[in-house]
Amino acid sequence: MPDTLDKYFKLLYDSLRFPVQIIDEKGYIVYINNEFTVQWGYSMTELREYVIFKDPELRRNGIIQTITDTLENKNYASINNYTDSLLTNRESAVPLLRTSVFPLSYQNKNYAVLLHEDHTEMVLAENEIQKSRDASKEAERLKSTFLNVLSHELRTPLNIILGYATIIKESLKDKITNEEKIYLDNLYSGSERLFKSITQMLEFAQIEAGNYQLNIDSYDLINVFNHCIAPYKKIAEEKKLDFKTSFESESVLVEIDLQCTENVINNLLDNAVKFTQQGFIDVEVGLLKERDLAVCKVKDTGIGISTEYLDHLYRPFSQENLDVGRNFEGNGLGLALAKRYIEKMGGSLIVDSIKSVGTTFTFTLPLSKKSVSIKEKYAVEANGAAKILMLDDTGESFELLKAFLKGSYQIKVYNYRGFDSNVVREDNFRVIIMDITKNYWDKGIDLCKKLKSDNAVEIPLLIISSEFMRDKIQQFYKAGADEFLVKPFAKKDLISLLEKITS
Repeated sequence: MPDTLDKYFKLLYDSLRFPVQIIDEKGYIVYINNEFTVQWGYSMTELREYVIFKDPELRRNGIIQTITDTLENKNYASINNYTDSLLTNRESAVPLLRTSVFPLSYQNKNYAVLLHEDHTEMVLAENEIQKSRDASKEAERLKSTFLNVLSHELRTPLNIILGYATIIKESLKDKITNEEKIYLDNLYSGSERLFKSITQMLEFAQIEAGNYQLNIDSYDLINVFNHCIAPYKKIAEEKKLDFKTSFESESVLVEIDLQCTENVINNLLDNAVKFTQQGFIDVEVGLLKERDLAVCKVKDTGIGISTEYLDHLYRPFSQENLDVGRNFEGNGLGLALAKRYIEKMGGSLIVDSIKSVGTTFTFTLPLSKKSVSIKEKYAVEANGAAKILMLDDTGESFELLKAFLKGSYQIKVYNYRGFDSNVVREDNFRVIIMDITKNYWDKGIDLCKKLKSDNAVEIPLLIISSEFMRDKIQQFYKAGADEFLVKPFAKKDLISLLEKITS
C-alpha cells in the first residue's frame, strides 16, 4: 500500500475510539488502527497473511457476502453481532459488535472500511430492561390473577357465612340464650369485618394501579345521606349520643359515583360513632353555589386526632395507635380510600381536629347540571309475593336467596347448561336473577344480551357475582343488566334492589 494512503488512513482513523480495519478487493487487511489492536489483540504484522474472505466464522454468519457487496456495488451496510475467527480464538469473551461497512476508492483501487462499535454494555442493559419489563408485566398479571382469585374464592363463601348467620339470628332469636346470641353476633361481626377489609384492600389495589373506573351519574345527595345515616343513628342512640342532621335543601343533586360516595359517608359516620363516647354527632349538607359544589360535614365530639398524626392521616394502613391491644380495630385503609374516592369524583376532603375535643371532616362534591332523570337507588314500597327465575350452576346462591326471600318471593331455579330462554315466556316471572361465576363470565354476558334483545322479554335482570372490578361489572350493564349485586351482600341489600327494579 502506498505510504501516502497509509498516512491518510492513520490521519483519519488512528485517533478514533472505535476499532477500524480496511481491506482490499482480495480480502487482505491493509490497515488497522490502534483501537483494533487493543480489541482484537493482533498487530498489523501478524495479520499480513490473514484473508478476511477465507475466515470460516465470517462465512458461517454470511458476513462475507455483505462485505463483497460493499466492494462491488459501493454501497453502505450495517452488520449486527460481527464476529470473526480472530475474536473467537481469544481467551476473553467475544464482545457484541455493531459494524458499519462502507466503500473507499484510491487510484482506481477499491477498499472496504469496517468500523466496529462495541455495543455489549448497551445490549446487556437493553436485555436487563426487557427482563424488567417482562417481570413487571408478569407481576402485574400475577397480581391481577391473585386479586381475582381472592375476590371470587373469598367473597362467595363469605356470602354464605354472612347470609346464613343472619337467618339463624332471625329464626332463633327467641329460642336461644343470651350467651348463644353473643356467639352468633360475634360470628356475624367477625365475618362482616373480614369482608370489609378484603373489599377495601381490593379497591385500594385497583385505585393504586389506575384500574378503578368510576360510574358517574346524577343523584340526590340528601337521599344518599339519609340511607347511610339510618344504621349509624341507631348505634349512636344505643351509646346515648345525640345524632343531629342539618340539610340546607330538601334535595341536592350531585354528579357522583354512588358506590364511592356511600363508601365515603359510611366510613366517616363509622369513625364518628366508633370514636365518640359522649356528646354528639352532627351531619351537615350545604351548597357553595358560586363554585358549583355541595359541602358536606361530619362532626363529632370524640377522641380527636393529634396534630402530629394529621399529616399521616390519609396514608394507607396508617393508624394513630398501632398497639396490638388498641381499643379501636381497623386496617387503616378507610380514610385513605375516602380521600381517593372524593378526589377521583372532582371533590376534596379536609379534616379539622383537636385531641380529646372532637373532629370535623369536610368534603365537597360537584353539583349536577341536570334537572331531570335523576337516578334513585332506594325504593320504599315492597311489591309482595312475586315469581323469580334464577340461573345458578352451583345451587349455593339459590339456597341462600330462597332462605332470604322465604314468604315474599317464589324462586324457580335453572342450570345454565341446556337452559332454554323460551322458559322466560312460560311463566309470569317478575325478575330474572343470574349468579355469575368467573368461569361463566363471557357466556353470562352473551345470555344477558340474548334475554334483553328479545323484545317480548321486558323482565328486570339482576346479576349477582363475587366480581368487584368496575370495568368487568360495566360489561353486564352494557349487555342490558338492570342491577349488579356484589357478594357478599346482606338480606336488606337484596330486598332493596328487588323492590327497586320491580317497582
